[in-house]
Amino acid sequence: MTLEILTPDKKVFEGDVTAVTVPGTLGSFQILKDHAPIISTLEDGPVIIKGSTGEEIFNIKGGVVEVLDNKIIVLAEAVVA
Repeated sequence: MTLEILTPDKKVFEGDVTAVTVPGTLGSFQILKDHAPIISTLEDGPVIIKGSTGEEIFNIKGGVVEVLDNKIIVLAEAVVA
């Protein structure tokens, strides 16, 4: 699966991943390979990325996630340190 995390001013992350956990409006949920197509709003919180090199965490300030054909796009309002 490929993941892109974008903010209005830059691309924060792009790469292959094995699992992604996002802070959905109704609670966090995990996206795995062959996930059904989905578009969901996101709350402030951590995006947890699991890949072959380990785990990375980006804290976002709201946004939207789209999953289609093993491609995940997170459009975040901002990424905070």
